[in-house]
Amino acid sequence: MRVRRPGPRERPAPAAAAPGAGPGLRRLSDYAWRLLVVAVAAYLVLTVLGQFHLITLAAFLALVITSVIRPLVDLAARAVPRPLAVLIGLAVALLLPAGLLALIGENVADDVSRLAREFQGGLDRLEKLLKGPPLHLEPTSFDDLKQKVSDFAAKHRATLISTVVNGAHRAVEIGTGAALALFMSVFFLHSGERMWRWTAAQLPPAAADHLDRAGRVAWRTFAGYTRGIFVVAASNAIMVGISLFLLDVPLALPLTVLEFLASFVPLVGSPIAMLVAALVALAARGPVIAIVVLLLIVVIGQIEGHLLHPLVMSRAVSLHPVVVAVSVLAGSIAAGVIGAVVAVPAVSVLWSVYAELRRPRPAPPSTP
Repeated sequence: MRVRRPGPRERPAPAAAAPGAGPGLRRLSDYAWRLLVVAVAAYLVLTVLGQFHLITLAAFLALVITSVIRPLVDLAARAVPRPLAVLIGLAVALLLPAGLLALIGENVADDVSRLAREFQGGLDRLEKLLKGPPLHLEPTSFDDLKQKVSDFAAKHRATLISTVVNGAHRAVEIGTGAALALFMSVFFLHSGERMWRWTAAQLPPAAADHLDRAGRVAWRTFAGYTRGIFVVAASNAIMVGISLFLLDVPLALPLTVLEFLASFVPLVGSPIAMLVAALVALAARGPVIAIVVLLLIVVIGQIEGHLLHPLVMSRAVSLHPVVVAVSVLAGSIAAGVIGAVVAVPAVSVLWSVYAELRRPRPAPPSTP
């Protein structure tokens, strides 16, 4: 008996494919839930660190102190015992800021009477300028403004007093954090390597190897960034100090220190400090000197962006300027000035750790 085979038109149609996500959507969903887990973990870590912000900031400051003065301690340890070398390094780190603050206080005390006279004269010149063309402001506008300021101070006196009290409380917190940072930096400088080896040894060998690699590259990046930003800030401060001294702007030394501290916030810190200097120059020396100070913002910004950062920071930090700007803005939104200072080194460390862990380890040499 012959079996009749179905013709082309009689063959059964293939079963319809079951509906489902394509490979691209599946791959995207895999990445999405992994990124979601990472984001939740990062949020939890930041929340915990925020709850213990005093300890977190003290540890960060201790790492900064350690990264800056460790070369001096290592150099001194060649001639004296390590504990004495740590004492020498910390003494230098404490005496330099203390001497600078004393010098600033003396400078302010010498210039305060002169500044008061020049400031009043500058305000009078500014008032005459605003009354003249092209603004032609009414003379009563200034009297109304002064009255509004006086009324605001009288109305919100309790708020102002509360702000002062809160400032005193904040000063106590800052002192406590500074003492804790100094205490931690002593041990980091004396036995930081031994502490790190003990921490890595608590994990299984494979995890300890990854932790050791990540930790060491993170420390190299952080130390390189910290030392580099100190060099950049010192260079900016020197340029600003010399310029303000030549322009005979009052309080040149305090404004120089302000420029040094503000340079720790990349891109935006230095221009803000220079704007403060320009306001002082406007009140004390007139609009021409203030315009010259404003032009210094452009000059110093070009020197910092095209000379100092490529020469000093390129080995430690390889971040695009857009990433730096976004990091500073995000840090300032999340934690104010402290967040703006911490954002760039944190992003630099995370990127360097990510790049190190992705890099394949060289194969061990084969034994004959």
